[in-house]
Amino acid sequence: MSTTLSLTRPDDWHLHLRDGDALRAVLPHSARQFARAIVMPNLRPPVTTTALALDYRRRILDARPHEGPGADFQPLMTLYLTDRTPPDEMRRAREAGIVALKLYPAGATTNSDAGVTDLRKTYATLEAMQREGLLLLVHGEVTDADIDLFDREAVFIERVMQPLRRDFPELKVVFEHLTTREGAQYVQAADRYTAATLTPQHLLYNRNAIFLNGLQPHLYCLPVLKGEEHRRALVQAAVSGHPRFFLGTDSAPHAAALKEQAGGHAGCYSALSALELYAEVFDAAGALDKLEAFASFHGADFYGLPRNRGTVTLKREPWQLPQTVPFGEATLKPLRGGETLAWRVVQ
Repeated sequence: MSTTLSLTRPDDWHLHLRDGDALRAVLPHSARQFARAIVMPNLRPPVTTTALALDYRRRILDARPHEGPGADFQPLMTLYLTDRTPPDEMRRAREAGIVALKLYPAGATTNSDAGVTDLRKTYATLEAMQREGLLLLVHGEVTDADIDLFDREAVFIERVMQPLRRDFPELKVVFEHLTTREGAQYVQAADRYTAATLTPQHLLYNRNAIFLNGLQPHLYCLPVLKGEEHRRALVQAAVSGHPRFFLGTDSAPHAAALKEQAGGHAGCYSALSALELYAEVFDAAGALDKLEAFASFHGADFYGLPRNRGTVTLKREPWQLPQTVPFGEATLKPLRGGETLAWRVVQ
């Protein structure tokens, strides 16, 4: 049985860093493991222009560790797609190094109230994105009140993804935080322009975990955890070696008090031990040999970016994850906080 595992330094292709004190609190957790990360633009106000994205990037770089692990971390910036995003902003974005735009259906998740109300309103912008080589990252759920919460990803495939792929066949699309068997099957059957990210929580847990021994607010995220058959399908996709499935934590920090109150916020904070959690998934599936490609190669290849040169080492070594970590003036409870993990990043 392997006791150490060295990987090409991986990237996180879906990360929430927030801003201000919160940014400074959480960035080191991601930076010590990942060389790069796709940074979500759903701040308040949202990052809707190239100028706002460049300002945000400077704040992230200022918050990096000054030396040691994470000092060379690079944020990959995105814009928040709205009904009114101008097509001519796409060239400015590409020239400034912006890599993607994020589609939040209005009302789908945290800070999505400025999101897209009808994708057809964005078609001129999507055409410009396709021309400029920018990616579209989608939160893949419809928001209709009459659609069951657990069916919204499957309905999104039919209503949004299929017309989108027909009308913009060469626009690269990442179906983020995939949660269903139908989603995995759709991406597997799609062409080379469609990929998906998978989170640790959706690989580790099914929806029963939210209600085990009382309500577990720190397992509440959007899209919500699904049934066991869906979790198994996601694990199968992750460990399959398929080049269009890759790591994206969707790590989303919220103060513990805001998670635990009535109407608690959605999001799981996994950045503190992301690689260790993915290693647990791949180890349980007998597929540790597939982890490096999933974590370090597939995402870079799909984005058309060079693979990283450095390495990170995991050791099979039990250790206890902290119950809480500082989060500005509040505290943050990480996913699996207080529990013993089997793998640990040691280098």
